[in-house]
Amino acid sequence: MKSLIYLCPPETMKKLQNIIKALPLALICLALCYLPAAAQDKAPQADSTHQDRFNLHFQTTYIYQYKPMFGASYSGPHSLSTAEERDNSITATLFFGVRLWKGAELYINPEVAGGSGLSGAYGMAASTNGETFRVGDPSPTLYLARGYLKQTIALSKTTTAVDDAYNQLPARYASRSLSFYLGKFGLGDLFDNNAYASGPRTSFLNWCLMSNGAWDYAANLRGYTYSFTTVLQWDNMTYKAALAALPTVANGDDLNTNLGQEYSINGEVTRAYKLRKRDGHLRLLAYYNNGDMGNYNQALAQAWPWFGPSVIDTRKLGRDKYGVGLNFDQQLSSTLGIFGRAGWNDGQNETWCFTEADQTVSLGLVLNGAGWKRKDDNVGVAIVANGLSQAHQKYLAAGGLGFQLGDGKLNYANETVAECYYNLKPVAAGIWLSLDYQFALNPGYNQDRGAVNVFSFRAHVEL
Repeated sequence: MKSLIYLCPPETMKKLQNIIKALPLALICLALCYLPAAAQDKAPQADSTHQDRFNLHFQTTYIYQYKPMFGASYSGPHSLSTAEERDNSITATLFFGVRLWKGAELYINPEVAGGSGLSGAYGMAASTNGETFRVGDPSPTLYLARGYLKQTIALSKTTTAVDDAYNQLPARYASRSLSFYLGKFGLGDLFDNNAYASGPRTSFLNWCLMSNGAWDYAANLRGYTYSFTTVLQWDNMTYKAALAALPTVANGDDLNTNLGQEYSINGEVTRAYKLRKRDGHLRLLAYYNNGDMGNYNQALAQAWPWFGPSVIDTRKLGRDKYGVGLNFDQQLSSTLGIFGRAGWNDGQNETWCFTEADQTVSLGLVLNGAGWKRKDDNVGVAIVANGLSQAHQKYLAAGGLGFQLGDGKLNYANETVAECYYNLKPVAAGIWLSLDYQFALNPGYNQDRGAVNVFSFRAHVEL
């Protein structure tokens, strides 16, 4: 071991030590690999049995949010506004799929999005509307959200029927298969899935409940990237690996397709199991981003007197960010489920894509309405707590700005948000209406600001 210390540079040894600290997450995952097997994770991979050649779906989601005034000792350029606010957002997506040849499927999703998050989605890592991002122009904009090819090779004769759905053609799907995805899509489409916290259109609205907050996943400012992803489905185990493009600048719209300069590597292992005859899933995620990032400590070291540090001025190709995440969902009864996530990243270089959280933990419950004869309704309640690395804390406390946070100074504390919602399906098919409430302590990790109350209404239509 001593010889290894002498051979490795100090920075490399520090990264190895951080990875070793994260090993308990991996050991938990491996231990649960011995639980009894259950259904496969998410959609199993396709057998080439002929079914419908085409499918077409549509969704639109409208979200209205209201935030009353709250108190704060001071505010900065990237603070959540203390004033009363009303904002709304709308998205509309067309999902088109076609079967091309044996095992091959093509999916295209044009999308329109408009509106704004509260304070332009500044001021909180756990931002309150997952349908909005830090887009400067709130007017509705048409763009290609997804356009990708999926090729599947069946590795077994045992199959399972899969229903028609968004970006999923109905077919008999093999219990063992190898699939390749190539094109533009969201890494969250395939990674960090969860049965009870699946996205802001039908479940929790908060950013850090729809995805692992410490996972700085490769994406442009609307959440999509170019990627080559491989998925191996082997009965109740799923193995995923992805190489993806990073944006050219933090929170940028343009993706750098020169993978020799910037790239992201993601991997995930999923175990589907049964606990007392109830379905559950456990997922272990790891990622590594390498790009033109700034460094918090360097920004502090070279800051001018009377001026806040600028992480942008320290950007340099070859900087990296890496982390791990744990994700589970477990059915407790025929109507009740529990879920949770935990995540960590090294937090030395600037946040590049998702949100400014270096540690996160969340836990929640979702109850189906079958118990009160409303089987299409559901109720959810959850809490998420986020933290920052020491380097990130010091940078913000000295007046530095991230692409999302910056109060001018910082009295640090973990940022904590509790959320509850009721999702109602009226008589009309394909329509859901929701009421949502979020309570936030220490927005932007600052004890000198808040607490914050956010009330939301959501209308979601899918065909």
